[in-house]
Amino acid sequence: MSIEGILGRKLGMLSLFDEEGRMRGVTAIAVGPCYVTQLRTPEKDGYAAIQVGFGEAKRLNRPEMGHLRASGGRKLRHLAEFRGDPAAFQLGDRIGVEIFQVGERVDVTGVSKGRGFQGGVKRHGFAGGPKTHGQSDRHRAPGSIGAGTTPGRVLKGTRMAGHMGAERCTIRNLEIVAKNEERGVIFVAGSVPGPNGGLVRVRHARKVSK
Repeated sequence: MSIEGILGRKLGMLSLFDEEGRMRGVTAIAVGPCYVTQLRTPEKDGYAAIQVGFGEAKRLNRPEMGHLRASGGRKLRHLAEFRGDPAAFQLGDRIGVEIFQVGERVDVTGVSKGRGFQGGVKRHGFAGGPKTHGQSDRHRAPGSIGAGTTPGRVLKGTRMAGHMGAERCTIRNLEIVAKNEERGVIFVAGSVPGPNGGLVRVRHARKVSK
């Protein structure tokens, strides 16, 4: 493994039949093409990594253009670093779907869909109040949030209503069910964070569990 992973975009979900004839719910992810924009070496930077760029930017400022000039001057919108062997790449190299194989496991990181301000029932799975004995407006209320005398305050971190979603999260150990070399798309079993068209990081699974 010369590089840990690359950037891509979530395309959407569909159903596929695997080699055993089972119907699988999968997410299509367009991985790459990414271009090597910088090589991090232990001698120069203190660690080894490969910086890649993905997507086309409409406009860049001068520092961004200067940074990308050495790798071919492409207007790349997103930059990210992945662990890997810098000696295996040169500036401007193209990396795509070829680094992933059908059957292997990957970790997918993205920003989850924003849900706005939500109550405790939806945000944390609270049960709400009983729907009997004359209760007419307490079905989705949070209930008690702390003791009265001691400590006499609401403790920090108490689960309550608030902003939900729009957080960076990772789904681990997703199996690659199929891939399309021509279109640069992989199909992973299950769902991944974010909306269709959202940016995701796809990397080889760090802890494989079956």
